[in-house]
Amino acid sequence: MTGTDGFDRGVPGADGPLLDDPSIGDEPAAAPAAHAVFSFGTLRQESVQQTLYGGTVPTVPDALVGWRLTTVRITDPAVIAASGSDLHPGIERSGDVADRVDGGVLTLDDEALAATDRYESVGYERTTIVLASGREAWIYVPRTAG
Repeated sequence: MTGTDGFDRGVPGADGPLLDDPSIGDEPAAAPAAHAVFSFGTLRQESVQQTLYGGTVPTVPDALVGWRLTTVRITDPAVIAASGSDLHPGIERSGDVADRVDGGVLTLDDEALAATDRYESVGYERTTIVLASGREAWIYVPRTAG
């Protein structure tokens, strides 16, 4: 039965679950996933972050031991426009503990990670790595690295 104010009457929970209904969880909605992404290059540039994410993202310094910098030539006009160059840093595994690539760990949500995948899709692939700090993170390596 519906009252004059439009709300159902006479049936407990007819307007939805009651506040003391055990089927209602007290847990808050799940927070968006946070992804750690290690960047040794253009993802740390403010112009690139502005283009990809609409602003800067939290970044913490870290490093990758046993790797060294290389160069990757990029041909995608949108990527070149965002970074300002067709030459981007790449990395290759050296296995020498004296080699070190400094960079930063960006904290990205699912949407930002997907935007990064699109940006890096031209010459890189995403994989996981353990950083100098012991933290595990995503990293984009040149398709020929490994």
